[in-house]
Amino acid sequence: MSGRRTVIIGAGVVGAAIADELSALGWTDIVVVDQGDFPATGGSTSHAPGVVFQANGSKAMTDLARYTVEKFVALEHQGESCFLQVGGLEVATTPERMAEIHRRHGWLTSWGVEAEVVDADRCVELHPLLDGTRVLGGLHCPTDGLAKALWAVEAQIERAMSRGVRMLPRHEVLDITVENGKVVGVVTNHGEIPADVVVCCAGIWGPKVAALVGMNLPLTPLAHQLAWTGSIPALAGQTDEAVRPALRHQDADLYFRDRYDQLAIGYYGHRPMPIDANGLLSVDDAAVMPSVLEFTPSDFGPAWEETQALLPSTTEAKIEEGINGVFSFTPDGMPLLGESQDVSGFWVAEAVWVTHSAGVGRAMAEWLANGYSSSFDLHECELNRFEDFQLLPEFVLERDCQNFVEVYDILHPLQPMDSPRGIRTSPFYPRQQELDAFFLPATGWERPHWYNSNKDLLDRFQVPQPNDWAARYWSPIVGAEAQATRDSVAMYDMTALKRLTVTGSGATAFLQRLTTGTIDKSIGSVTYTLLLDHDGGIRSDVTIARLGEHHYQVGANGALDTNWFHRFLPQDGSVTVTDITPGTCCIGLWGPKAREVLSQLTDADLTNTGLKFFRAAQINIGNVPVTAMRLSYVGELGWELYTTADLGLRLWDTLWEAGQNHGIIAAGRGAFNSLRLEKGYRSFGTDMTFEHDPYEAGVGFAVKLDKGDFIGRDALLRRKENQTRTLACLTIDNHVDVVAGKEPVFLNDRPVGYVTSAAYGYTINKGIAYAWLPTEAATPGTEVEIGYFGRRIRAVVTAEPLFDPKMTRLRG
Repeated sequence: MSGRRTVIIGAGVVGAAIADELSALGWTDIVVVDQGDFPATGGSTSHAPGVVFQANGSKAMTDLARYTVEKFVALEHQGESCFLQVGGLEVATTPERMAEIHRRHGWLTSWGVEAEVVDADRCVELHPLLDGTRVLGGLHCPTDGLAKALWAVEAQIERAMSRGVRMLPRHEVLDITVENGKVVGVVTNHGEIPADVVVCCAGIWGPKVAALVGMNLPLTPLAHQLAWTGSIPALAGQTDEAVRPALRHQDADLYFRDRYDQLAIGYYGHRPMPIDANGLLSVDDAAVMPSVLEFTPSDFGPAWEETQALLPSTTEAKIEEGINGVFSFTPDGMPLLGESQDVSGFWVAEAVWVTHSAGVGRAMAEWLANGYSSSFDLHECELNRFEDFQLLPEFVLERDCQNFVEVYDILHPLQPMDSPRGIRTSPFYPRQQELDAFFLPATGWERPHWYNSNKDLLDRFQVPQPNDWAARYWSPIVGAEAQATRDSVAMYDMTALKRLTVTGSGATAFLQRLTTGTIDKSIGSVTYTLLLDHDGGIRSDVTIARLGEHHYQVGANGALDTNWFHRFLPQDGSVTVTDITPGTCCIGLWGPKAREVLSQLTDADLTNTGLKFFRAAQINIGNVPVTAMRLSYVGELGWELYTTADLGLRLWDTLWEAGQNHGIIAAGRGAFNSLRLEKGYRSFGTDMTFEHDPYEAGVGFAVKLDKGDFIGRDALLRRKENQTRTLACLTIDNHVDVVAGKEPVFLNDRPVGYVTSAAYGYTINKGIAYAWLPTEAATPGTEVEIGYFGRRIRAVVTAEPLFDPKMTRLRG
């Protein structure tokens, strides 16, 4: 097949990879354009140092890097490999970094990449230039190394051209032609090229190109220092380009690589140097190339001082060359991949470093050809994951600069950005401040994690102290709030969760087609259901309440769900999808005394026959009209109570006053997460993602195969016959050993899976960890071990749910 007419903008390592991978899938009507000359076109690829480390807290990023390594090792340019597999070594010079080394080793083990933690002597053996007295140990990954980026570009371009792909250097993109919401061509300084698909791989020029179709691309080009020493006497006579592992000294924001008898030194410790994409020089006007700015020696001073301390033999050399090279950064540090939600056929593959480039090429080619990537889980990378405010220039610039600063920092999973904060607040925020809430942000919302006003609960409830890492962004009040919820009643701010309405004469058929559940039920029904991709993988889990014949309210997971709904809207205008999150709010009122509190405030029938489990009704709570849904994510009797934002504070105050005689508290996200794990409720994006199907994830009950066709149904039936892994519940007896997620799980000393979500279960008195395991290992009673900062923690596969398995409390 020839595929659709495709124009790839940018012939760097990403554009070349997509051209190669897409043409290998049979698409040959492909044109690659670039303003520069091949293969060094003047973008980030042209000066990239090529250092490849696969360790990453994101499974997807490690998978993309592993594919890149495997492809580049096998890829040849003029008879030589495009990858020098000299390994990678990350060293620690502080106890904190040594602990982080163990955590990073856990990631690699979880994601299936060979690595080992080594002592200081072994570090010196691997990299003899090191001063062993300054090093406590390191992380050695033998498959890491150095990508020869320009060779990889040439090799992939040559393969693509052999399949019919056309390469057009010196073609500057001036405009992108759009008709009826679809791309139809790319206008260059040499004329217009017809196109059905345009893929923007313009790198640091990405925001400029995306703006041609009206897109705000959340990307900032930032300069990063790279310097080369002169000849180092200790390396005299080295004729191979590299023999030592690529080296990272993250305590000082440094990395190093061989260049024959010299060293290249990369440095992230300097001030952020953002560049306006529109201010980048042209290929012809730039002194060296557009992505290379003049070196600023004053910024490099601390780097050179630390280099000489760590690698003493460099004192016999000096810095002879240096650049401030420009790379791309995003607000969350992840790539930007996918199709525009506004302009059909305009795709983006941006903020991709050499480390992940071939993997992204493979993923994008699969996505374009098949509608999804069969090789990679891209939920963290999808272009349309951001809220509108996260696309504003001020937000993007501040977050991108902070990500530059923190690129090598030790970051706790719950650690928030310092700024900007307080962007989105629920109507309850003033009361939460009065209760001395500790806030952590969620998609910009300030969300209480616990309330310091509840410290008196510690006189009633025993709360064990976890290990130091788990105790960060934690308080014993979390455990007290969890127990108080089960004991009496608590109010949870659920405003941060995405809320959509789906309305119109075609709404029912639309939702039937889009979800795995039966939505065409009576008014007042509430349905937990799934969105599947075309390959049967889970795109999200949602809760849908039918509030009228043609009116549904959807509890979703985020902007990607909104985008997914819009992609399938019928062209006849019979369905409207609206994001009502900003104008509404929600309180979860949960606990055994929830009915006692609520019944004082309404004439509505709140009995089990009046408002059954998983039913919704419009009721009045005092002076506030509310949509009440009888469901609970913490496994207790109660309701989600929705109203408009203007009435939110009144709703809070009304419930709070009525609950005073029933021991009501406000509780935070820490307690919420503990309670939901006790109940076995999954969290999309953590416990299950695009790569998992409902049956292996334990949510097969949400699939109604007898309802008729729905997106992903046929693929799901095929997957159902070949289940090899299971999301299993593990319990840990030791209260100190609370894990955080992403740790490897071992069976008979062999890594077999990894942890997804974890917390301490304060009302079952055990640690809880959900983990992906081989199905044969997911049998209750199976003993496993969890790797945690270099230790092994005993855990047991346990039947779920751990709390109230007969659902008596929810239905009480």
